[in-house]
Amino acid sequence: MKKTLFLFVVTAAAGGWLFSQYWYFLPGVIQGFLDPIGEFQEVTWERGPEVREIDKPNVLLILVDDLGFNDLTFYGGGIAGGSVPTPNIDSIASEGVHFSNAYAGNGTCAPSRAALLTGRFATRSGFEFTPANPQLMKFVGGDRFIEENAEGYPSVNDLGLPATELTIAELLKPEGYHSVVLGKWHLGGSEGSSPIDQGFDEFLGFLPGGAKFMRESDPNVVNSKQAFDRIDKFSWANFSYAVRYNKGPRFEPDSHMTDYFSREAVNVIEANKHRPFFIYLAYNAPHTPLQSEKSDYEALSHIDNHIERTYAGMIRGLDRGIGQVLQALEDHGVADNTIVIFTSDHGGAHYVGLSDLNKPYRGWKMTFFEGGIRVPYFIRWGNKLPVDSQYDSAVAHVDILPTLVAAAGAQLPDDRDIDGVDLLSYMLSEPQLVLERPLFWRTGGYKVVQLNGWKLQLLEQNGKTWLFNLNEDPTEQTDLSEAMPEKLAELTDVLYAMDNQMLEPLWPPLVQSEIPVDLTLLDKRDDSHETIIWTN
Repeated sequence: MKKTLFLFVVTAAAGGWLFSQYWYFLPGVIQGFLDPIGEFQEVTWERGPEVREIDKPNVLLILVDDLGFNDLTFYGGGIAGGSVPTPNIDSIASEGVHFSNAYAGNGTCAPSRAALLTGRFATRSGFEFTPANPQLMKFVGGDRFIEENAEGYPSVNDLGLPATELTIAELLKPEGYHSVVLGKWHLGGSEGSSPIDQGFDEFLGFLPGGAKFMRESDPNVVNSKQAFDRIDKFSWANFSYAVRYNKGPRFEPDSHMTDYFSREAVNVIEANKHRPFFIYLAYNAPHTPLQSEKSDYEALSHIDNHIERTYAGMIRGLDRGIGQVLQALEDHGVADNTIVIFTSDHGGAHYVGLSDLNKPYRGWKMTFFEGGIRVPYFIRWGNKLPVDSQYDSAVAHVDILPTLVAAAGAQLPDDRDIDGVDLLSYMLSEPQLVLERPLFWRTGGYKVVQLNGWKLQLLEQNGKTWLFNLNEDPTEQTDLSEAMPEKLAELTDVLYAMDNQMLEPLWPPLVQSEIPVDLTLLDKRDDSHETIIWTN
């Protein structure tokens, strides 16, 4: 009896210790039980007519995930000192228009995607925070976790874009467009907020905010696990290597996720070459967890840092995949009649541990410094746009919807505010029209406005302000808050005029964390280092 009791106590203690150390694996285990992952299955795409009946431009919108501004070689930089060229992505700019002052919808994934697909600042619909489950936010946030807000918190699947919002797909549908999403959605998964419920005809990808690119044990993958990063630790424990087609069950892809989405995009183009299509190709690269195809990693032996080499391998695979998709447009004779847009959902993250991702800009993902929201933004459209041209006024993700709606001859809704504008009407005018309107960002008490090259960042939590003249100081080196009180007051009025138009958040925040402006997660901090307060 005593021996049995002793064994029970030891077992219980061991189980308790294991749970205390590895409890963060539990969400993934539960998800795998409730929504199991099947073996690979072929996708049969809906086929269009044999002859084109509607004369409308096709649309290929390529959105990449967490790309640093300095990851591309188009602007003279590039990852690993420019030694990893991105010729296919760069070609979209050189064969069309690149926007020298382009901004993301937000500093984190989901609100930025909401802004991009609706043409509205995400805070107009209350989609202020990136959906995340309380377990993740508690694990990451530590003592910054807002415990009281976690009580009765909705399922992360229910944290989605409101069904009342209108997406690009919904506005193009009356014009005969067939709309397809490939990749990351991150705008809700419950009934009413899935891609199929938001106007898209087909969906192949994953609904939550992240996924693995391959099985960790695959002999053709190289993994980089960031032991210093709690977000990465949680991601490896809980992200799945799985996709679903439409609302069907999950299944494994048959290759690296980037390669898989590229090949399937090629198949979608072939199936729809005789009708107007809108392909929203939302890669999850180069978002963590960092997993490179082994062949890409081995091709970059000149890079010593394992993290950088893995990340660079992902960039190499991403550019190759985009090249395959662009070639498919040529092969099927639709390149000249396809609007191709390339951008990133925001800047690179400090928790990757690489210091030059957003060079030359300050700030990271989760901040509204230029490094967090300044993004590559390219548009190509056959001979309808001047080759290798440039537009310098500030543009944003919200401009994509009205630009595409105008190009397709569709109509904007008249029952809501649309924050974006038709960029073609501005950049094709002679001379080019200057675009003057405020751009606005908010996450909790961190509020930012940019107008005519002047940018005000404000932290209501501690009263901190940064005022920059981006026309003369695009990398935000000189704070003019004290030197120019009248300009500070003017921008503050503009900021709150915008702020008062926005809705309250659809769900409460779970964390308020200090994010460094100039340091990676690997760098040592001191009391003099500047931080923002990120609410989510």
